Amino acid sequence: MAAPQNTFTSVDQVGIREDLEDTIYNIDPDDTPLYSMVAKIKAKATQHDWMTDALRASAENKHLEGDDTIATARTPTVRLNNQCQIFKESATISGTDDGLDKAGRAGEMAYQVVLATKEMKLDIEKALFANNAKVARDSSTAGELAGLPSWIATNVSSDGGSTDATGDGSDARVDGSTRAFSQALFDGVMQNIWIAGGKPDCVYLSSTQMDKALDFVGNNNQRNAAGEGKISNTLTFYSTPWGQVKWVMSREHRARDVFILQKDKWAVANLRPVKNTPLAKTGDSEKRQIVAELTLVSRNEKASGAVYDCN
Repeated sequence: MAAPQNTFTSVDQVGIREDLEDTIYNIDPDDTPLYSMVAKIKAKATQHDWMTDALRASAENKHLEGDDTIATARTPTVRLNNQCQIFKESATISGTDDGLDKAGRAGEMAYQVVLATKEMKLDIEKALFANNAKVARDSSTAGELAGLPSWIATNVSSDGGSTDATGDGSDARVDGSTRAFSQALFDGVMQNIWIAGGKPDCVYLSSTQMDKALDFVGNNNQRNAAGEGKISNTLTFYSTPWGQVKWVMSREHRARDVFILQKDKWAVANLRPVKNTPLAKTGDSEKRQIVAELTLVSRNEKASGAVYDCN
């Protein structure tokens, strides 16, 4: 039916206020499981150094009564290093914008700084996982930290056509052809880590490889009744004869890499922790920068491992 003649409707109305919610919705992921997990220590130079050591292999040890003692040859410690990398984000707003009444946030600068800080932490997480060798800085070159694949060399399962990194951060690994991630490959690396003396406790993998891990066979079935009308198909912990590990899905590393880590053997050394600093005013605007300078520390790569080249 039509409205009666001359009915004044909302279509004719002038001055209706906009119906804008005072909330901003954003579901973009901002979790950084590796960066959040590892210990934070202090760096005091743009090149951060540390040392590792190793025991000799066990051997038959027997001596004659009264025999003279001969000095045992000792191997010196190994000195390693990684380069600090500068991460930077910024936020700039005009003087006019700062005076506006906006929905969803009390102040524009505070809101933009929060967004920029989250984005930069995602960049840090990506760098920690990156297949990247360290790069020393100079006047025309930005320093770059060596990521996980550049350190893990001893306990590795990879395609035969690949070349694994040396394990000192000096080179990236060369990828090979991909193959299916499997329980046999994973268990093989877990066993090798245990033989080397490691005690792995966490696994970082993509959602693609987690889907494969759900098919791992054990003495329980992950798919079971979790309550009336509910089905559970999850894998949080995986127990093996060589240790129990927690599974953590990560969005910021390559799906082809599965990292098996002993978390206390990794750290982030901060030369400058994440800091929000106002910049000099040069006009009708406010400027801020968010800066961090840090590097990855591999305290002993033999305590961890990786399954590489997963399709």
